[in-house]
Amino acid sequence: MLKTYKSSFKQNITPVNSDQYVPEVELKEYLKINDSICEVDSKAENGMTFSRLLNYKYSDTLKKMDPDHLVALVTEVIPNYSCLVFCPTKKNCENVAEMICTFLSKEYMKHKEKEKQEVIKNLKNISSGNLCPVLKRTIPLGVAYHHSGLTSDERKLLEEAYSTGVLCLLTCTSTLAAGVNLPARRVILRAPYVAKEFLKRNQYKQMIGRAGRAGIDSVGESILILQEKDKQQVLDLISRPLENCYSHLVQESTKGIQTLFLSLVGLKIATNLHDIYHFMSGTFFGVQQKILLKEKSLWEITVESLRYLIEKGLLQKDTILTEKGHMQKDALYEFKEEFQYSFHITKLGRASFKGTIDLAYCDILYRDLKKGLEGLVLESLLHLIYLTTPYDMAFQRDPDWMIYFRQFSQLSPAEQNAAALVGVSENYIGKKASGQAIKKKVDKNIVNRLYLSFILYTLLKETNIWNVSEKFNMPRGYVQNLLTAAATFSSCVLHFCEELEEFWVYRALLVELTKKLTYCVKAELIPLMEVTGVLEGRAKQLYNGGYKSLAHLANADPEVLIRTIDHLSRRQAKQIVSSAKMLLHEKAEALQEEVEELLRLPSDFPGIVASPSVKA
Repeated sequence: MLKTYKSSFKQNITPVNSDQYVPEVELKEYLKINDSICEVDSKAENGMTFSRLLNYKYSDTLKKMDPDHLVALVTEVIPNYSCLVFCPTKKNCENVAEMICTFLSKEYMKHKEKEKQEVIKNLKNISSGNLCPVLKRTIPLGVAYHHSGLTSDERKLLEEAYSTGVLCLLTCTSTLAAGVNLPARRVILRAPYVAKEFLKRNQYKQMIGRAGRAGIDSVGESILILQEKDKQQVLDLISRPLENCYSHLVQESTKGIQTLFLSLVGLKIATNLHDIYHFMSGTFFGVQQKILLKEKSLWEITVESLRYLIEKGLLQKDTILTEKGHMQKDALYEFKEEFQYSFHITKLGRASFKGTIDLAYCDILYRDLKKGLEGLVLESLLHLIYLTTPYDMAFQRDPDWMIYFRQFSQLSPAEQNAAALVGVSENYIGKKASGQAIKKKVDKNIVNRLYLSFILYTLLKETNIWNVSEKFNMPRGYVQNLLTAAATFSSCVLHFCEELEEFWVYRALLVELTKKLTYCVKAELIPLMEVTGVLEGRAKQLYNGGYKSLAHLANADPEVLIRTIDHLSRRQAKQIVSSAKMLLHEKAEALQEEVEELLRLPSDFPGIVASPSVKA
């Protein structure tokens, strides 16, 4: 068996042609202290050697605006080469981008001027004519910021513009280092901090790893800007080894070990205590148990997690048999190797498992849905949206009470009734907005979650992230993330309800709500947006051009589409028509199967004699 595996492995190895060889890029690490640039040198006594002094004429105004000499550092490489500037916070990204552009000469505007205007035009197209004022000022100079406050479409456009050299400088947060492959000739770390936390070695290496583009550059540079007060910490940072990687399986218990156990039992991979423990021993956590577990053993952690699932009503403990066959009860916590336990998943457990619900919230979700059955307000979507607003996002941001009160006062009587049913009154919000003391206790999570429901409800009515972002004074990227999370959670709640017969009434409602949250457009555009490559802007163009259904697109002529729809390439037109045909064909096949099933003679129809093979 081993020989066969080795042989197969060798046959699948593709030799690399010498013409395809991409040479390694040399990465040079530098530290900047005041005007001095020092190269990181592990052989030097203090870990660095002096390289050069910054030679850039600074006016008094520029010194005040740019004490870290960022303008000097970036103008050494842009616009001919690319540069990334990592900043500690999102706001700092925007400020640094604007500050750099303030001192760049107008000559930078001439570099790929037409392409930059095209980027601005595309940003407006995907944002219903809106454009961030900061980007409006910085893009003409080849500069932009990049962080989670932007929508995903904006980030994608800026990344493409940077990758093609239209933009030569991005100011960004540390998330870009891990999430996107955007290399640069020079990477500058604005400070050795992420927010208020000092950099870890792993984070530092991840950021500077963006420097140097294989196959394009022969060298890459990283420059970490530091103050005298941070010098010793930075020297320790650049010399220490990478942090060890540890399992978080137990730290995130409801998303980790307990969800794992529920899946093991639900999939029948392991249904008794011995097998579950054996499985745990083979995990990364099990391998690291001697390092990670100080107070409890892996056995105790396993037993406690199973007890939690039983107490939550997600698992049930079956009768226990000893090796001698004698029945034992309630001996779960006295287990020794002579006992054998088995578990089976409950209806609630299966619903949570199928819906991939965080086990910390599964019982709360069940109670909320149960309470909703007593008086679900269907005159508007607000009550249903509240039920599908992600629980974990309620902790992330406190409401703006004045905005909350303003939105609450604009609710219709039916919508106010929905708010009252979940446990939030206008009187309470009014007192919070005016800063009055409140004696009555109200669940903060419910209040925060209803506020997020208001944002989602407004978004579904207006379908414009920019307007909603301004109305609630929240970053548009956060609003989009909330919408995406709500669409995902709505689908999870739908699968949860499909496993529990008592919640049958929610099923049809949640199918439609999930679609609304997924596409967040006017109802007539949803069928068009099911087609691959059709986003909101394109769907509006198609609808206004007379293509109002999937059948219209499936029967369209790509050449006619190109002439009818602005900025539509031949490749895109063919892709849209092909995707629409495939989708229409799939829907027709599904309906055909239903028809055949409906017309098929039942196997238990009276008078039909089963064949001998069936009897056997």
